[in-house]
Amino acid sequence: MANLTNKTSRCRRNKRRTHWVIHPPHLVSCPHCHTPKLPHHVCPECGYYKGRQVLKVEE
Repeated sequence: MANLTNKTSRCRRNKRRTHWVIHPPHLVSCPHCHTPKLPHHVCPECGYYKGRQVLKVEE
């Protein structure tokens, strides 16, 4: 089992972890039905992508 040569201080450890942040997803409104959706994805509500229907959505 490996042994520590030098203890990592709390300050150095926390500086390394500053980028471990959860960001909320970036949402855009669908140009067809105006519901929020992920960019570059098919709208789950209406099934449209880039102005044409790709999925048939049951209502």
